Amino acid sequence: MEYQKFHLDNGLTVLYHQDTTTPMAVVNVLYNVGARDENPAQTGFAHLFEHLMFGGSINIPDYDGPLQRAGGENNAYTTNDITNYYCQLPAKNIETAFWLESDRMLSLAFSQKSLDTQKKVVCEEFKEHYINKPYGDAWQALRQLAYTTHPYQWMTIGKELSHIENAHLEDVKAFFNKHYCPSNAIIVIAGNIALETVKRLSEKWFSPIPSGKKYERNLPAEPKQLMARRKEITANVPLNALYKAWHMDARLEEGYYAADLITELLGGGGASRLYQNLIKEQRIFSNLDCYHFGSVEKGLLAIEGKLVQGVTLEQAEAALQQQIDSLTSNEVSTTELQKVINRTESIMTFEDISLLSRASSLAFAELLGNPNLMNTEIELYRKITKEDILKYSKRIFAEQNSNTLLYHTQ
Repeated sequence: MEYQKFHLDNGLTVLYHQDTTTPMAVVNVLYNVGARDENPAQTGFAHLFEHLMFGGSINIPDYDGPLQRAGGENNAYTTNDITNYYCQLPAKNIETAFWLESDRMLSLAFSQKSLDTQKKVVCEEFKEHYINKPYGDAWQALRQLAYTTHPYQWMTIGKELSHIENAHLEDVKAFFNKHYCPSNAIIVIAGNIALETVKRLSEKWFSPIPSGKKYERNLPAEPKQLMARRKEITANVPLNALYKAWHMDARLEEGYYAADLITELLGGGGASRLYQNLIKEQRIFSNLDCYHFGSVEKGLLAIEGKLVQGVTLEQAEAALQQQIDSLTSNEVSTTELQKVINRTESIMTFEDISLLSRASSLAFAELLGNPNLMNTEIELYRKITKEDILKYSKRIFAEQNSNTLLYHTQ
């Protein structure tokens, strides 16, 4: 994947990727702020801004209308690490996206009415997905079990509903001024558009924006976990559920790629070990997933599943432990390892078919410090050996590194 990069005088990083096979273009704006950057007493702000940023800016009170008239669509997502906004529209109308994105970076409209409206939306989302939904509080509880110090201990929605309910206009403005500025943003322009046009429009629409003070992240490191942790919850849910999480390497550390392949070995589709042994053969779980969060800093590898009616949590945990013990005691076969590497490569390849996906992936790679990861990362997976899988399995699945949540039916 070819790309070019340049910087504006105000610190804004711009990456450009040309694709002449499509009439479309994408403007992707990544802000280097996520839930990890929030005040522990005022969580959920990054996600709140995912909503506020579509509430209009001072010069453009309606964000969606002009974009839709230009044939475009937009969306955004927030993680613990980043907030990402993107829009896709016909390349010939791309200046509309520059106009919209630059104005809300320069002068987002803040009013008590807009804040109250979006607070209500977010609070309803919190209630719907994390309070009233069966198992909705599981990951809130598990994160707080696994993390004692690092701000990964709360979800992007926030630690407590009251944090959003009590958000004041002054606090929201301060959060915006701290994080949503050129020096803390990465923009990717992708599609059927010339580099000269991208440079001209970037200068025209973004260079007048004050750079802002560059945010220097200084978060508390999570101490190494030295003892297994467990918690039990009883609630009105249809089935018992088991959640387990283990600390793993950060996104750019050596063990990340081995951990990613381990999740594929255990939970990557119908041919995976957990599906074949615990769902299909032993019928202990009705569903079972193994995944990680791709966190920039040290993250979590997780396994979660709902039990078949009549199976106890003790039986399920013992059966899962047998599968983990097998992985930590024996090398995987060359064939099995090659299959999961091939599957990983296939997933990455199909993701990059989408212009929108390419743009957001390029922005994230730039955030990590190396946009060329788009072209070289698959080689890091191919270098993983059977010995690496065994080594990192032993490290990750050490008993003292485990966090277990037993979710009981009433």
